[in-house]
Amino acid sequence: MKKTGTWKIRLAAFCLAGSCLAAGAVALAAGDQNDPLVTLSYLTQKVLPDLEKSTQEKADAKSEELTKQFEELASQSGTGSSASYQVVTLSAGQRMNLGLGAEVMLRVGSATAGAAVNPALVDTTTGGNLNDGGALVQNHLYMATMSDHYITAGSGTVKVMVRGSYTLS
Repeated sequence: MKKTGTWKIRLAAFCLAGSCLAAGAVALAAGDQNDPLVTLSYLTQKVLPDLEKSTQEKADAKSEELTKQFEELASQSGTGSSASYQVVTLSAGQRMNLGLGAEVMLRVGSATAGAAVNPALVDTTTGGNLNDGGALVQNHLYMATMSDHYITAGSGTVKVMVRGSYTLS
């Protein structure tokens, strides 16, 4: 008997084995749940939304924390500290110590500016300076450019509008 067909059978078996190995390699390369093949749809449908959600949660938490810290600092800053103007009534001779950057506007009565170093206040209405002992002009807005500057109420009742930190003495 001749064995002329055995090499064909062996070749077919070798090709079949090779095909099975190749298919297994492709299946392993595609990955599984623990080690997936990353596709664009996986990134856009799974990774990106999760990343956005996580980032937003962290940003919201940090925002709440910073808001709480700001409110605590604002409540601790002294008698007056506000982003809006407050009307303050001073009695004759009473002193209002202005914090750095505080703004004050004389509405009723008379008051003088005080400071160890001139200018005592900056008149933002005219762009000029008001030196120590100078009288405030009604309806002019003044700014304290140093923290040791103040105003002293004249005789009678004095009403000022103030924005920023201040203390009364």
